[in-house]
Amino acid sequence: MKQQSRRKMIAGALGSGLLAVSRAASAHTAKPHAKKAAAVKKEQKDWGIAGDVKDVRRTIDCKMLDTMRFSPDRVDVKLNETIRFTARNNGRVLHEFVIGTKEENATHYQFMKKFPNMEHDEPWMAHVAAGGKSEIIWKFNRPGEFEFACLIAGHYEAGMVGKIVVVSA
Repeated sequence: MKQQSRRKMIAGALGSGLLAVSRAASAHTAKPHAKKAAAVKKEQKDWGIAGDVKDVRRTIDCKMLDTMRFSPDRVDVKLNETIRFTARNNGRVLHEFVIGTKEENATHYQFMKKFPNMEHDEPWMAHVAAGGKSEIIWKFNRPGEFEFACLIAGHYEAGMVGKIVVVSA
């Protein structure tokens, strides 16, 4: 009898553990990652640096759609302009708004496919639940062509990518 009770306890513990792992495995597609309240990390990237809200002169409202598209899908920016992107998820599934170079986003997408539960708290990334919105404030202090993309498995491959063109004023 004692051995049977132990088996039930072990089976119950394993079942609970599998349920927790199962929930964690689907976490990236089920809900957004919360932005942490800590100070924004100002790290220079090829596509710019986190901006200060006091320097924002323009807000771009960008809709994320379940057709795996952004609207607008192109943004023109002047060199050294600080933009507030308001990423609005008009769909029914989680989407992301990630700014970067084409190469950086493609590399990150490969990691996302392998590790879909990756946590993100970078200032150039926003995870937005269905019907929700998030903001990114970014200073474009490097000229060039960059992109914003949804790097959730399947979304990037389906073409959920937009272009940012930064030109000298």
